[in-house]
Amino acid sequence: MDQPDPTEPTSQLAGLVQAALHDRMGIEILEATPERIVGSMPVAGNTQPFGLLHGGASCVLAESLGSVGATLHAGQGRFAVGVDINATHHRAARDGVVTGVASPVHLGRTVATYEVVVRDEQDRRICTARITCQLVARV
Repeated sequence: MDQPDPTEPTSQLAGLVQAALHDRMGIEILEATPERIVGSMPVAGNTQPFGLLHGGASCVLAESLGSVGATLHAGQGRFAVGVDINATHHRAARDGVVTGVASPVHLGRTVATYEVVVRDEQDRRICTARITCQLVARV
């Protein structure tokens, strides 16, 4: 499968990232190849009751980025299904935008694992997550 240009959204790439949850949370995919996926999300609207970025929001961003990369790796006629995610939250974010970068840890035939580092606008690490996806055939 030809890989999309990571800086030019194509209809194929757009089809991978269309999701109601992305829209609701303001997630934007900025770059996407099987080897590197970058996306951002505003803190505003994704906070817990104390005004801090919700840890679950960081996990949604991480799973979204890892799943896009795994689906691109899987190739035509296959897609990724998340089977495991874990995250360590290092510091709080109160405002601005956070950016996640997903890098492959393992790209196999049936499983793909990505590490996702989420940083704030001051380049401080907010969260480190790992997502594992099973690669399955479309039916």
